[in-house]
Amino acid sequence: MVTKAVASHHKADAQAALRIGVIGAGIMGSNHARVLAGLPGAELVGIVDPLPEHRARATQLVGCRAFASVDELLGEGVDAVTIAAPTHLHHEIALACIARNIHVLVEKPIASTVEEGHEIVAAASRAGVTLMVGHVERFNPAVAAIKQAISGEDILSIGITRVGPFPPRMSNVGVVIDLAVHDIDLIRWFTESDIVEVQPQLSSAVAEREDIALLQFRTASGVLAHINTNWLTPFKARNVTVATRGKYVMGDLLTRQVTECFGFKPDGSYSMRHLPVGHDEPLRAELIAFLRAVRGEVPAVTGDEGVASLEIAIRCLENPPRPAASSPPRKGPRRVVG
Repeated sequence: MVTKAVASHHKADAQAALRIGVIGAGIMGSNHARVLAGLPGAELVGIVDPLPEHRARATQLVGCRAFASVDELLGEGVDAVTIAAPTHLHHEIALACIARNIHVLVEKPIASTVEEGHEIVAAASRAGVTLMVGHVERFNPAVAAIKQAISGEDILSIGITRVGPFPPRMSNVGVVIDLAVHDIDLIRWFTESDIVEVQPQLSSAVAEREDIALLQFRTASGVLAHINTNWLTPFKARNVTVATRGKYVMGDLLTRQVTECFGFKPDGSYSMRHLPVGHDEPLRAELIAFLRAVRGEVPAVTGDEGVASLEIAIRCLENPPRPAASSPPRKGPRRVVG
């Protein structure tokens, strides 16, 4: 809930440029800085990273100031930050910023544990500051086209494939936290329903942590979903299929092609069409949404949503996974409003 005091603060700032800092100058953080440097209504104060080579790269790429510590950045005065540091640092950094009444966008996953995620959400709520979680795939124009296509439909099943080669930079998490959490969020967003049953199959073929995951889910609304993800495929693939009672939608999230099959006839014939898909850069759209949230709009991905997706991802890693015995009884597939 936004208090009157906070609402008026947002309203007063609506015309002023927001001073924003980026914490973490790895690949994602450098991209945050690049995009923010060109956004109207935002003034990029600088980027933080403890590694000199990361700071040098970010400065060369963006031309912004670089700081070795979060305190140095905050000392310059910022209205908001985006946190693209390693996941195990999200909790500490987010709480430090929130304590200074700074609005926060935290890259996915929101934290290392569900408990830490809840603490970040609670702190932001008490401080009356904006908290948004960076599930950037929601801003992929192909995903938006799929979401629109299934609006008002009775969703029956969802299938998602997200595979690719092993990323050398990844060391402390496996494919579930790195990749599948994107699609757990999409399943929850497409169905507008909680996931109540989890059936994971995991394997560690070439890495210490799981590098193959076949995950099956059932939502509270009765939708069946599965995710196929791995680090063993020599090329990237990102595909989504959604079956409803009235249509079948196929989307390639890399080529951004979305196709809809509809008008099914008793003789097996049907119609097919390609759906219009936008060309926005997902990260740019996400950061624009964050700026709007700081100015008073509801965050596109709330802290609670980020925690919920993290909780399901962690449940997939438990052996055996926790049963959803306390979940509410399932109902038939619900209609989704876009």
